[in-house]
Amino acid sequence: MDIKRSTKSTAKMLINFLTFEAVKTIAEQLEETDRLKALWFNQFSTRERLQNGELYIKDLFAVHQEMAFRVMTVREHLANEILDFLPEMTRTGIQQSNMQLRRQHFEHIMNVPASEGYAECENLEPSLEASSETNLEVPLEVVSDSDLDPVVEGDRAPTQQNQ
Repeated sequence: MDIKRSTKSTAKMLINFLTFEAVKTIAEQLEETDRLKALWFNQFSTRERLQNGELYIKDLFAVHQEMAFRVMTVREHLANEILDFLPEMTRTGIQQSNMQLRRQHFEHIMNVPASEGYAECENLEPSLEASSETNLEVPLEVVSDSDLDPVVEGDRAPTQQNQ
């Protein structure tokens, strides 16, 4: 695996994505402030054009220099806000995703429905706490023989008679 090539490719993809996010942000702002310019900007900002952020901005410079500078400014601001958190969020996201995908795969090969296996594990502790609280609230002396299940009493009767 060529790490340097992958890093460059990832950076380019992130730059294109931040350009796209900047365009979305500006389009939303324009919808509130200048509907005519928003309409023009949306028509100019087609999906095909936004595939390559650098070419998009070059094309925008050719027709509307002010908007090109605005896209670059918003893109840079987004980069400054996002990039500090990105490495840790990416690592954590990949770890969580991998764990979930492994769990789903193992559930699939073991034929355990996800709703059963995972939900039982998640709800295990609260149900234990709830049952232990209800059992501890009633002292043992208060529980009488009449509270016992009749089937259990029937099972005990022959044992008491044998003594």
